[in-house]
Amino acid sequence: MFGLEKWFARGKNTKQAVIELLSGYRSAALPVGIDANWVIKVQESNKQIQVHINFPFAIQCDQEISSYLKQHLNKPVEVISDVIVVGRPKFKAIKHIILVASGKGGVGKSTTAINLAYALRAQGAKVGVLDADIYGPSLPSLLALEDEKPQAKDDKTLLPIEKAGIKAMSIGFLVPAENATVWRGPMASQALTQLLNETEWGELDYLIVDMPPGTGDIQLTMTQKVPASGAVIVTTPQTLALADAQKGIAMFEKVQLPILGLVENMSYFNCEQCGSRNQIFGHSGGTALASRYGVPLLAEVPLNDQIRVATEQGKDIVALTHQANQQNETDNHDIADHYVDCAQLVASMLYYQSNSTSGVEIVMTED
Repeated sequence: MFGLEKWFARGKNTKQAVIELLSGYRSAALPVGIDANWVIKVQESNKQIQVHINFPFAIQCDQEISSYLKQHLNKPVEVISDVIVVGRPKFKAIKHIILVASGKGGVGKSTTAINLAYALRAQGAKVGVLDADIYGPSLPSLLALEDEKPQAKDDKTLLPIEKAGIKAMSIGFLVPAENATVWRGPMASQALTQLLNETEWGELDYLIVDMPPGTGDIQLTMTQKVPASGAVIVTTPQTLALADAQKGIAMFEKVQLPILGLVENMSYFNCEQCGSRNQIFGHSGGTALASRYGVPLLAEVPLNDQIRVATEQGKDIVALTHQANQQNETDNHDIADHYVDCAQLVASMLYYQSNSTSGVEIVMTED
């Protein structure tokens, strides 16, 4: 027997067959399959089976699941999914605050933060970004919003600036770019606290905080006074960067903030002329550091000109990929996938982390 016939022979209807198959589906972001409670509706016609799924965290993988079900049911399957991030807000109407940090500057932390935000948005989440680097804000440039000024909702509240569906706030929107912010640590921390507290964020699933480099006052403020869900550490394979990243991990461990994982930026360079992979800044440093601390390596992002161009022009590299795929131009495809995979893993870990009382052991796997 093939397809649905073998399921019918076991006394199961189409919906039961689909639910049983989905429980066995595995991916890095879905390490224990798809819960039956997420499956809202299964409709069958002569031509196809249509499956409606509500995911409790940011993930879009309709095509992968459709192919998986089609393979086992031997019938065309269309998966239609929605994202409804579960959980009570931890701060105002924000469900998760994610700190993107590094031990040193120049490793691509801000680029990673904004592209992680774009990827989470593309996965169906409501996303905001806070630029916590008071001395060297990057967000206005990364969003190509250097001349934008936030509007005041009232005497005490600012409205975030929105672009590409992402809400953003930075000291760079308030202070001219040519002016130096000459503040002592406590003043910078107070300014950051005001930006966070006095911005009308509205309902957000994830607020990405682009942290300044180092382990100083602002880091302590964000870890001790803000209910952050976890931190993503950005490094390069270079020995010096890894040493500083290790200090960042140690700091977050001291304040008992979960490390969601590491992103190894500028991990390698693919030579277009010779086709070889060049390890310009070293090899497997992020893998070794992640293994040492028992945290996932979320992504190995290559040194790539497309990332530089997109960020310098304030463009969403995930959206560019979608457009390129529709036009059969796949130059950006692999690059954006690094950020999409990272976003799915982070969202997945936050969901399972908040539901760890179920007693289910989550084992992260590699695709």
